[in-house]
Amino acid sequence: MELTLTIGREYEVLGIEADSYRILNNPETWPYGNDPVLFAPQYFEIVDPTIPTFWNCTIGDEGEKYCYPPEWSTVGFFEDYHDGVEVVCSNFWKDLKRYYPETWRERSLK
Repeated sequence: MELTLTIGREYEVLGIEADSYRILNNPETWPYGNDPVLFAPQYFEIVDPTIPTFWNCTIGDEGEKYCYPPEWSTVGFFEDYHDGVEVVCSNFWKDLKRYYPETWRERSLK
């Protein structure tokens, strides 16, 4: 089994969905590398707890947290991304460049 993240590496959290972290997996992950995937938070150590000012944060019916840039906060955004909806995928990478420039520079392989 191939690991989709590297132990000991720092990753930028792109958002929080139902308390899980949205992170770009490793580019070499087969078959879908460099994808924004959800990961359980208990496997991470937070090195900077600052919440980005551009995040829209809400609390769900069961107390779970949801935080994303406004463009990604729409219901179904990441489902459309993973379904390959071209405009959504393109907009994701444009938004990544604007909101997360360091991660974009490191990962702009798509």
